[in-house]
Amino acid sequence: MKIVLQNLTKRYPNRNKKIKEDVIAVNNFNFEIPDGKLVGLLGPSGCGKSTTLNMICGLEKPTDGRIFFGDNDVTELPPENRGVGMVFQSYALYPHLTVLQNIMFPLENRKGKDKMTKEEMREKAAEAAKLVQIDQLLERKPSELSGGQQQRVAIARALVKRPSVLLLDEPLSNLDARLRLQTREEIRRIQKETGITTVFVTHDQEEAMSISDLIVVMEAGVVQQIAKPQLIYEDPINLFVARFLGTPPINVFEGEVKGGVLYIGGDAVLKVTPDSSWKEGAEGAAPGVSLKEGTVTVGVRPEGFVPRQQGELLCGLTAVEVMGRDTSIVATNAAAAGGSIRTIVSTEEIANAQGETVNFTLKPGRTYLFDHEDGRRVRCKFSPLH
Repeated sequence: MKIVLQNLTKRYPNRNKKIKEDVIAVNNFNFEIPDGKLVGLLGPSGCGKSTTLNMICGLEKPTDGRIFFGDNDVTELPPENRGVGMVFQSYALYPHLTVLQNIMFPLENRKGKDKMTKEEMREKAAEAAKLVQIDQLLERKPSELSGGQQQRVAIARALVKRPSVLLLDEPLSNLDARLRLQTREEIRRIQKETGITTVFVTHDQEEAMSISDLIVVMEAGVVQQIAKPQLIYEDPINLFVARFLGTPPINVFEGEVKGGVLYIGGDAVLKVTPDSSWKEGAEGAAPGVSLKEGTVTVGVRPEGFVPRQQGELLCGLTAVEVMGRDTSIVATNAAAAGGSIRTIVSTEEIANAQGETVNFTLKPGRTYLFDHEDGRRVRCKFSPLH
C-alpha cells in the first residue's frame, strides 16, 4: 500500500497568548511512500515526525493537506477504518492479560462479516506471535517478560490485524543498546517477510540508516531531505543534515575560498572548482548554491582525515583512542567549531600522529562546503593541492 502525503500541514494554537501566530508542527509535507518499503522519519525532538505519524494513523487531523492510501483519500477516515497497525514508544500492554490475550485483543472488537470465532482469533494470534518469535511465551503476563519481549508483543498485536500500513513511533527507545540492535534487525526481518509498508519514527540516525529503504530528515516541521540512507550521508543537502547523520558527527570548520583554493585557518588544504556536472533537480542530487570566493563553512567526515607528516592541515594532538575496530585521533584546531575535531583513521596511520601536533591531508570525497549564512550546500569539486 503506497502512502501519498499532499501539502500536509499541522498547526496548533500558541499557548503564549502574547504571540498570535500558531505553532507549526508540520509544514507543507509532500511525499510518496512506495508500496512495501520501510521509511524512516528522522529528526531531533520536536521536529514534527511523531505528529506526521499520528496524522497518517488518524489520531491527529491535518490543518491542511490530504492523505492517500493507494488511490483512496483517508484524510477524514477514523483510525479504526484506515487499516493501520500502530506501535508506540510505550508498549501499552494490558498487565492483567496474557501475551496471547494481548495479541488477540484487536480482533475481539470486530463486528459483522469481520467477526471471528475464538479459535480463529487464537490461530491468528499464534501466527503473529510466531512471526516475532515469541510463540513460546503465549501464557506469560507482561510483567514476566523482558523489555525486548514486551516490544515484540506490541508488534505482534499491531500485525495480527493484517494492516496495510505499519506505523512505529520510536519503538526501541526504552531498550538497552544491545537489545535495540537485536530488535531493529527483527523489525527489518518482519517488514521484509510481510511486505507491509512501514513508517518508522526515530531520533537515532544509526537506527534509521541501518533498516530504512528511504530516510526523511525533518527539522522544525520542515522536510530537509528525502533519499536513500547512504546518499543522504554522502550527499547532504545542507549543514543541518550533514551534522545530524554520522557517528562521530561531521567536523565543522570556518574556511575561505580564495584563488581556487580552500583554506582552513591559514592552511591551504584542497583545490576547489565549481561542479559543472551537477544539475539541480537531477535524480539523487541535492539542490545547492554556486561556488563563490569568500568565507564558507567546511564539513569533513571523521573518516576524511589522513594523518601524514607533510599533511596540509596542522592540528594540535590531544589523544589517540583505540576503540576496538576503530582508532580515533582527537585534535584541536582554532578554526574548528568548538575548537576540537575527532577523526577515524586506520591503525597503520597512527605512526604519523606523534608528538604535540599532527598534520592531516583531507580526502576530497569526504569534504563538503556549505554557505556561511544559511548552511545550504555549495556545489563544488575538490582535488589535491599536489
